[in-house]
Amino acid sequence: MRLPNLRPQKMPRFPGYLAVIGPGIVWMALAQGSGELIWWPYIIAKYGLNFLFLLIPACLIQCPLLYSVGQYTVLTGESIFKGFYRVHRWYLGILWLLVIVHFLWFGAFASAGATALVELTGLPQAGWFESLPGETLAYQRLTWAYLMIGFFAAVVLFSPVIYTVIEKFMWAIAFITFVGLLVACLQQEVLDAVPVFVSAIFLPSDWSNMEFDVREDLTRLLTAVTFAGLGGFWLLFYSYWVGEKRCGMAVHTGRITGFSGRRENTIETVGFRPSNDRKSLDRVRQWKKFLLLDGSIGVLGNIITTLMTCLLSYALLFPKGIWPVGEQLAVVQSEFFVHSWGSWGRAVYLIVAAAFLADTWVGTADGVARIHSDCSKMLIPDLRETSRRKLYVFFFVGLTILTSLTMPLAQPGPLLLLTAVIGVVATVSYAFGLVILNLRLRTIMGAEIGPSRISTTLLIGSSTVYLFLAIAYFWSRLS
Repeated sequence: MRLPNLRPQKMPRFPGYLAVIGPGIVWMALAQGSGELIWWPYIIAKYGLNFLFLLIPACLIQCPLLYSVGQYTVLTGESIFKGFYRVHRWYLGILWLLVIVHFLWFGAFASAGATALVELTGLPQAGWFESLPGETLAYQRLTWAYLMIGFFAAVVLFSPVIYTVIEKFMWAIAFITFVGLLVACLQQEVLDAVPVFVSAIFLPSDWSNMEFDVREDLTRLLTAVTFAGLGGFWLLFYSYWVGEKRCGMAVHTGRITGFSGRRENTIETVGFRPSNDRKSLDRVRQWKKFLLLDGSIGVLGNIITTLMTCLLSYALLFPKGIWPVGEQLAVVQSEFFVHSWGSWGRAVYLIVAAAFLADTWVGTADGVARIHSDCSKMLIPDLRETSRRKLYVFFFVGLTILTSLTMPLAQPGPLLLLTAVIGVVATVSYAFGLVILNLRLRTIMGAEIGPSRISTTLLIGSSTVYLFLAIAYFWSRLS
């Protein structure tokens, strides 16, 4: 494992929280669109409050992983995948292969968002597709999905600094959704359900009368628990967001620009470590406090908004026996807003839901393109002299084409579930790599600058929990 060649460098000055806050917000917005808008409302609407007590622990067990990923980039300036390369090139190769498989079907998020736009507009008209085989709704959904992907891809590729545009968009989506859900929760029918709902957050409900459909819903429950936040390889995107925000040692590396940005703006990640002087030590502590705050904002915000969707689902969907599934993943929850704002509120929700799921597509495409750019440069010798920007554009365009081709293959629900199962394996695969990096950084940088014993212990605990979740899931499938 090659970590000792990290170059000593003074830790950059901490510019203040307002200047660097943001990666946690992007994490929260992407997390909400990737699962909290779909699977937790599904579980609550179908089974009531029986599984609600799992929500907060499921969100919190990701915290040590999230902090560790951000910490590696702050202390070294490198992406977390460069860290995995330092563990071993074959280890990185295995993870890269899992990334490729994991993100073959993420166009399903744009497809799920498109269901909301079809419901809202009724366009394109069903008559346009009468001569084509299959269901007309599928063609309508795909039309909107392709339009959304084309629009967001153009916005990203022509941005001066790609991350800046994505962060601003995520801020807007997170704020609009939070306010909208809060207003919906203030209607009397929902407020009446608050006492029993709050008690179920901390205490399991009576399962004696519940008939759980193992074959149908075990994967959905696993998805809700494992992806309460950003599970799988999505969580590792946080390293790139922290780097693009130029946090800690990442200030020494460049940022990826779009076609309208300056061409020479991407310096290769070379790997630094903070100098062992008092000033650097104080700054390291400030940056670590920032990571705690930024990550906590993302996790706490995600918990609150997910609880609100669960409350709305319990108060408004559970009594009617309806839940989001199949072609209606982003449509059923419009009931949340119909009660408080009527048809106008329903229209607002459908627009927000479409943007919410589309932001998951664009955030995922950006993160995966960065991972592919990193891994290809490290593992393919002929590409080591190619600029990150060229590789990023190549992979981003390629992913846009790939998701456009995979979307017609199945309904969005099954594709998202398949991605989730792969994500469980992915989380276990990299979690213990993070443990190795934590231990090595602590050895090389010392106890004061490197990862603390507490953070490493928590990381080991979280990794172990995910391992048991994976074992339990596959055991239940095989038995």
